[in-house]
Amino acid sequence: MWNDNQLLELLNIHHPIIQAGMAGGVTTPALVAAVSNAGGLGTLGAGYMKPETMKESIQGIKDLTKSPFGVNVFVPENPYATEKEIGEANRLLEPFRNELGIKEETKPQVDECLFENQINILIEERVPVCSFTFGIPPKGIIQDLKNEGIVLIGTATTVEEAILNEQYGMDTVVAQGSEAGGHRGTFSNSYNQSMIGTMSLVPQVADQLNIPLIAAGGIMDGRGVRASIVLGADGAQLGTAFVTCKESGAKPQHKEAILHTKETEAVITRSFSGKPARGITNTFVKEMEGHERKLLDYPLQNSLTKGIRKEAAKQNRPEFMSLWSGQSPRLSRSVSAAEIVQSIVAQTKRIKS
Repeated sequence: MWNDNQLLELLNIHHPIIQAGMAGGVTTPALVAAVSNAGGLGTLGAGYMKPETMKESIQGIKDLTKSPFGVNVFVPENPYATEKEIGEANRLLEPFRNELGIKEETKPQVDECLFENQINILIEERVPVCSFTFGIPPKGIIQDLKNEGIVLIGTATTVEEAILNEQYGMDTVVAQGSEAGGHRGTFSNSYNQSMIGTMSLVPQVADQLNIPLIAAGGIMDGRGVRASIVLGADGAQLGTAFVTCKESGAKPQHKEAILHTKETEAVITRSFSGKPARGITNTFVKEMEGHERKLLDYPLQNSLTKGIRKEAAKQNRPEFMSLWSGQSPRLSRSVSAAEIVQSIVAQTKRIKS
């Protein structure tokens, strides 16, 4: 049965539908709670959140639902950049700042204690589920979270990464296919070697794991969920499908871009954050092409472009915004989160195994 498996028991949910923990304000408490109340697993994208904001959001979710929910955090990366490299990256961004009226260059600002402080909040608030992206946390942190009864979800873009997640103690793992929107979760291989499509990745991972598997990448409706189950997954994670829903905190320009774009426009770029991510191509992406070597690594590049992205949204200039989207934008809808979950469940039930 598609809705009777080990994953449902592990997460204590009714339907094997996980809303991806998209960082940057998309996953409002209202969205997370709506998905959980509908029987899936809502997830707060806390990757960039300061501890106090994260705590406030978690408490807001608890006020809206008694059902299990998750929080997604980023395993930290600590790249180094010289003053010369920072200067070159800033010079690339100068035309965009001038266009938007931003007068000062930016120095990368990275909080080296953020991850540790976020983990403390997860434990303090006794969050039911925690998912990780961009790597696997140290075994000590994994054990601390498990001691609190927190279910742990890892992210993998290759079979090797999935095996590593299981070996380190993850309770379940998301197999992120190359169709997925937003940042790639790759951490053990080069990004080019890890661009494996969902249909190829999921069955290969399923054959190697002893823990439940969650499929992700281009999944938008009941057809995608059912296909994931057939391929060997125990559930499916959807991101872009929820970006355009009523409860989403995505900027209006972001929602409109997804609702009115084509699958051919969702490209991979490092230009905004320094890490490969899939989003809708625009002026910023196109003009930054060919300058990959001058971009700083994540999260330094992400820090440099933060002001541009924020001001672009304020001035209604989507051509300079990061418009993350998977490869199935034509399937997106502007409806409530509950309606999305309900339609997935109904459609999945209609499709015969």
